[in-house]
Amino acid sequence: MMNRLLPIAVGAIAILAFATLMLVILPGIQIRIEEAPAGLQPYTAQELAGRQQYVNLGCVYCHSQQPRSHEQTLADAAQGWGRPSVAADYVYDRPHQLGTMRTGPDLLNVGARLPSADWHLTHLYQPRAIFDWSNMPAFPFLFEEKAQAEPGDMVVKLPPEFRPDGKTIVARQPALDLVAYLQSLDRSYPVDNEKNAVRDQGFAKRLEDR
Repeated sequence: MMNRLLPIAVGAIAILAFATLMLVILPGIQIRIEEAPAGLQPYTAQELAGRQQYVNLGCVYCHSQQPRSHEQTLADAAQGWGRPSVAADYVYDRPHQLGTMRTGPDLLNVGARLPSADWHLTHLYQPRAIFDWSNMPAFPFLFEEKAQAEPGDMVVKLPPEFRPDGKTIVARQPALDLVAYLQSLDRSYPVDNEKNAVRDQGFAKRLEDR
């Protein structure tokens, strides 16, 4: 029995080590040598706080942040989700939020497609107020009901049927932070795809030579 378990254990460890190398270590090395594109700015403190809200709410389970190349699919371009993403787009993302599911649209360029804070606040409070067919969950806990808005309050604009009787919906700070992060998702600046291809080939060659 022990003679069987040892090869199985060694094989399992080898598979795990290989997966860690290919999926964690090597991509980490590649990102580390990337330079930020001229059009990409570091996240502000508010955008980072909003990014944490994005992580906490599990947005990555339904949204990706990686428009694919035209060779893989034409759907991303047709949807208006932007050019194919490149490694440099994620220089400031730790951890990245690439995602694996698309129950909702890709969000890497949502700040370019939908720059309105009012739109995002309404959508977060009640997605059905914008799309009656949406299956996105609402996040009312990011907002506050008030009898009357106070100076400095960001009032959420809602159709009459979604307004609580006699109440005004006001965005709390977590909602404002999350919207700031969504507005920052704009990777519409141009990239040199030929340069990226040459760089990636060079990176692969360096790995082969090790």
